Amino acid sequence: MTDAKDLYLRQHETFLANGGSVAPEWVQQVRRAAIERFGEAGFPTVKEEAWRFTSVDGLTKQEFTRAPGAASPNEARLDEYLIGDRESRIVALTVNGRYVPPSRHPAVPPGVIVTGLAAAVGGEHADLLQEHLAKYARPDGSPFAALGTAFIEDGVFVHVPKNVVLDQPVQIVHYTVAGPERVVTHPRTLVLVDEGAQATFVETYSGDDDTFYWTNAVTEYVIGENAVVDAYRVQRESGQAFHTAVSHSYQARSSVYSWNAFAFGSALTRNDVHAVLDGEGAEATLNGLTVITDRQHVDYHTTIDHAQPHCNSWELFNGVYDGRSRGVFTGRIIVRPGAQKTDAKQTNNNLLLSKQARADSQPQLEIYADDVKCTHGATLGPIDDAAMFYLRSRGLGEVEARNLLTYGFGAEVLNSVSIEELRENLNALVHARLDR
Repeated sequence: MTDAKDLYLRQHETFLANGGSVAPEWVQQVRRAAIERFGEAGFPTVKEEAWRFTSVDGLTKQEFTRAPGAASPNEARLDEYLIGDRESRIVALTVNGRYVPPSRHPAVPPGVIVTGLAAAVGGEHADLLQEHLAKYARPDGSPFAALGTAFIEDGVFVHVPKNVVLDQPVQIVHYTVAGPERVVTHPRTLVLVDEGAQATFVETYSGDDDTFYWTNAVTEYVIGENAVVDAYRVQRESGQAFHTAVSHSYQARSSVYSWNAFAFGSALTRNDVHAVLDGEGAEATLNGLTVITDRQHVDYHTTIDHAQPHCNSWELFNGVYDGRSRGVFTGRIIVRPGAQKTDAKQTNNNLLLSKQARADSQPQLEIYADDVKCTHGATLGPIDDAAMFYLRSRGLGEVEARNLLTYGFGAEVLNSVSIEELRENLNALVHARLDR
């Protein structure tokens, strides 16, 4: 672990020497604080409570180098991820962590900003970046957030101003082209949705098939008073890739935030999700669906922080595990002192399709107020034999009956997707996994 930490400390020095120091002083301060934090913490081990079910040894034993900027994505593959009419799509693309300006700019409402992070830092929007960047997904909260922040260079910046309603979803695609070397990318996303605005976002993380790389992503959503945000996150990495991510959201008064995550790819996925409801009357929904097989490992650590009274949250994470795969879910609901009239519900369901598959679930409540309604629960087990018998007795074959029941297990989360074309794409991904 020490050797791995030292490797990235040296890479950071090289990064600064090769142009990384050409940035505003405030950005350099953010980087310095982050790399110092990473130097203190290093990579986590299974001796730490938050990581006892997930080992990152497979990642730390590899030597990843910063991905080169000059890389071309697989255009046909990219088109698979996008929805809607080509002429009206709002797409923000990064390749190996660097923003790729679109060949055409669809019409967006006046004042809406969809651009690269590097351009925004050095342009007229620098004040917004300085106010919000790295203020929520803080380096002291996660060693991977610290590492990603230390290498902040480019990414995606979106700003939806007050009372603007976006009719089209903003599609954010982070794509990795590995090449002959094992590379690491640190894609960064900052989304600001101001008071009374409404917007939908679709984040996709992927890379070339059968390539070995590491994606270390950090995403921050800042949601203003009375704003409505519907966000989707689709992880379709290479089966040999590593995917670590930190996703933070911060909500003001009476805002509504829905975050829906879908995990299909990568050898190892760890996603730390933190939602802060810091305005009275705010509502948050976190949903997740994992469908994996072989020796894949997916770990979700979620925290919903009720910091103000009269806030509601709902959380549903379902996992389908086949082969020797493993799922981990740790969900924490915090109700701060004074956050009365909190209503929070958390559910985690796990379906094991083989005797070798495994799932670990740790729902948690941390309550410091007395007038609240909070529930949590978890289920774990194989397909119900009685349900299988019922379908088989009506003429379905064993595989067909198994797939139908498994799909029904995931449909509870899939049906929460409000974009029809995206829902159809996700349905196809699930069916493709079940038919393997």
